[in-house]
Amino acid sequence: MTPSELKIIQSRDVFSFSLDAVLLSRFASIPPKGRIADLCTGNGVIPILLSDRTKAAIDAVEIQPRLADMAKRSVEMNNLAGQINVIEHDLRTFPKTAGNGVYDAVTVNPPYMTLASGEANTNEHYAIARHEIFCTIDDVAQACSRIVRPGGKVSMVHRPSRLLDIIEALRRWRLEPKRIQFVHPNRSTEANMVLIEAMRDGKPDIKLLPPIMVYDDKGVQIV
Repeated sequence: MTPSELKIIQSRDVFSFSLDAVLLSRFASIPPKGRIADLCTGNGVIPILLSDRTKAAIDAVEIQPRLADMAKRSVEMNNLAGQINVIEHDLRTFPKTAGNGVYDAVTVNPPYMTLASGEANTNEHYAIARHEIFCTIDDVAQACSRIVRPGGKVSMVHRPSRLLDIIEALRRWRLEPKRIQFVHPNRSTEANMVLIEAMRDGKPDIKLLPPIMVYDDKGVQIV
C-alpha cells in the first residue's frame, strides 16, 4: 500500500495530524523488522505511515481514549492490525508495562508547549496534544530511554525554541543526539520545526543535516 492509498480517521473537534507527523515518519531511522514504539501517537498517523517502510511490529501509545479509538479504527481500515497495536496508556508508566529495552526504535511527536507558554486551548483534546499537561520533555526522554534497547534510535519532532531543553533531557537519560534537521516554511523564514534523532548509549557525534524548505520561492509546497 502506497502512502497515497492510506486512510486516516481524524476530526477537527478532536485531532488532525499535520506536516510534522509526516516529516517525522520520513526522518526516523527505523529497522526493517523488529519492534517499534510510537509515543503520543494521536490518531495513529505516524505508525500507519511507517508501515510503508518496515515490516516491524509497531506499538502505538496514546493516553486519550477518543484518540486511541480513532487510531484503532484507522489501523483496521488500512488492514494493518497484524502489524500495528494501539495501546491506550500513559507514556510515563508505559515502561513498567512494556519492559526495559524492548524496542529497536521509538518515534514521538510530543506536546510542544509548556503550561506557562500562553493560554491552553479550551478544547481538551487539543490542549493535551499541544501543552505539557500529561508529559514534559523530561518525561518523554525518560520513557524513550527505558523502552529502547542500547544502540536503538529515538526520533522526535518539536519546536526549535525547545531544542536546548530537548538535548539536555535526552542526554540526562543516556540518549545521545546524533542527527538534527531544521524545517523552514521557506528559505527566507526561520525554522518552525526541528527533527532530532538520538541513540541510546551512543557516543557524542552529531550531524546537522541540510534544512528542509516546505515551500519554494513561489509559495508552492515542495515537501
